[in-house]
Amino acid sequence: MEQVSQSAFYRWLRKGRIVSQAFFFLLFVFLFVKTDYTGSDSIEYAVNILFRIDPLLALSTMLAVKTIIILMLPALLIVVLSLVSGRSFCGWLCPMGGLLDGWRRLFGRARKNEATRFPSLPAIMLIFILISAIFGVPLAGYLDPFSILVRGLSQAIYPGLNEVTVSFFTFTYQHLPEALNRIVEPVYSLLRYTILPFEQKFYQFGLVSLFVLGLVVAAEYVQQRFFCRNICPLGALLGWCSRVGMLAMSGGDESCGACRHCARICRMGAIDEQRKIDAETCVLCLDCFEQCPRQIISFAGVLPISRGAGTSLSRRRFLTTASASLVLPTVLGVRTLNVQADPLLIRPPGALAEPEFLNRCVRCGQCMQVCITNGLQPVMLRAGIEGMFSPYLVARTGYCEFNCTLCGQVCPTGALQVLGMAEKHQFKIGHAWFDKNLSALCQGYPLHRL
Repeated sequence: MEQVSQSAFYRWLRKGRIVSQAFFFLLFVFLFVKTDYTGSDSIEYAVNILFRIDPLLALSTMLAVKTIIILMLPALLIVVLSLVSGRSFCGWLCPMGGLLDGWRRLFGRARKNEATRFPSLPAIMLIFILISAIFGVPLAGYLDPFSILVRGLSQAIYPGLNEVTVSFFTFTYQHLPEALNRIVEPVYSLLRYTILPFEQKFYQFGLVSLFVLGLVVAAEYVQQRFFCRNICPLGALLGWCSRVGMLAMSGGDESCGACRHCARICRMGAIDEQRKIDAETCVLCLDCFEQCPRQIISFAGVLPISRGAGTSLSRRRFLTTASASLVLPTVLGVRTLNVQADPLLIRPPGALAEPEFLNRCVRCGQCMQVCITNGLQPVMLRAGIEGMFSPYLVARTGYCEFNCTLCGQVCPTGALQVLGMAEKHQFKIGHAWFDKNLSALCQGYPLHRL
């Protein structure tokens, strides 16, 4: 009887995790949709909070600029959470984790879980990112799960969804009888008011952002939570904090016999063949907690537990990674771009000086999403490798609205200063110049010949 009630409790707790994942993913979607122009020059919600609670972005950015960034101090909340309950953030709160679990549940195929293919790679990437940041090469935004997710959604999926929706309702408006349009049009109006963006956006490299996000999702068909287990540097950082986590899972014992069910179903590969649970990789998904036939797996309580297989780096591998991370800043430092930046690269209003701007920018793409005129676009190699996906103004796409200060309001790191309207009117983002020689050459030519 006691075992039955305990099993019911485990099922209730696991369902609570699923509800938590769904809630925080929907909250993420809500804040994402609200990162858009709504007719006002103010943002009502803390739409950038996801990036401000990211310990990886906070630590790498602060190392790069060599100062404390007040805006990103909320990341300490996630650090404290990891010190208390291990990598529960990855299993209960992370929107990328929620997306991957939901995708696998809806479209994935059931298959046996295998050992993590590259268990040391996340730690290697983390060390490489942090040391590179110290020497002025910001790389965190390229592999951070939140940056990948928001870039893919804002620059590809969201504009594409709007294009398809508008095309569909335009077709129904033009071809359906008036009686049916009286039903269809209110649906379109509701979508415009709640979900769809203020206007259609276009991005130069939207396919690149979509491709990166698509790779993360497609990797689920290779191995469950492939990105989280084999690549994610944020997960590695939270895993380091989890080493002293107060709340962790305790594995089985000799009474399990030949049963390896927990190891077969673990989505993170955190349980080895001896049924030891690695606190550094366990995300407290509670699958093993609920499905253990003997109900042996439980919470370990406030004490250290076995680290299982572990993901610690050897001294040689650590030194190799640290040495490699010094090569990139050295090579990048001798480029012509390092002496003089591209003079035609116009940054958004409120942008700091180019070196500090790049060190602070986490490539989240929120400033581009909120831009009224669609003038802000992601840059590729014009700003160097370290500047990829950072924003710049493309005047042929859209101008900088004189009375708009939204991009600075959504920037989570202060790479774009928050400007008042008077400050915005005085802020200079570039210099216009005229080539008088070209004008002289064009005199006398009819317009259709130019």
